[in-house]
Order: sequence, then C-alpha cells, then structure tokens
Amino acid sequence: MSIDLKTIKHISKLSRISVDEEKADKLAGDLNSIFNFIEKLNQLKTDNIEPLTSVVETTLKLRTDEVKSKDLREQVIKNSPQDNEDYFVVPKVIE
Repeated sequence: MSIDLKTIKHISKLSRISVDEEKADKLAGDLNSIFNFIEKLNQLKTDNIEPLTSVVETTLKLRTDEVKSKDLREQVIKNSPQDNEDYFVVPKVIE
C-alpha cells in the first residue's frame, strides 16, 4: 500500500487538519514506512505461537476473599453532609 499526496490531503480534509506541502511530503513518507513495516509483520508465520499476556512468565498469587472490617455503617454515615440514620445523603447535582 502506498500513500500519495492526494490521499494525505484527503485525510487532512476529513480530519480538519491543515497540512502544508512540506509537511504533507514528510507525512506521506512516514506513513509509507509505517505501512511497509506492517506488511513485513503480516508476513511472519505466527500459526503455532501462543499470544503473551506478559513478557515475564509469572502467575498471580491468589488469596481468599475475607471481610476485614465489619460494622462500619455508623462511621460511614457520620461523614454524610446531611444527618440521616438510614443512608448516606449527598447534595443534589442535577438541577
């Protein structure tokens, strides 16, 4: 795939970015080199290669879920801007 100046001008018009001739030439060269690299990557045989989730092959340490703090309801409700004993009240945001 090759990007020419006409394509660069069309893309810049669609994205509403002004590009002068000098920058358009440089941009065309940069995009062509990027597409050439992508074409090289597409030629690689990756059929038997499993995708990586990380470069370092480690497993996460699992732990059991435990409730460490109990009965914090009263402490949380004390921080409410308005006094209410049943739930947390905050100021109205939408008018």
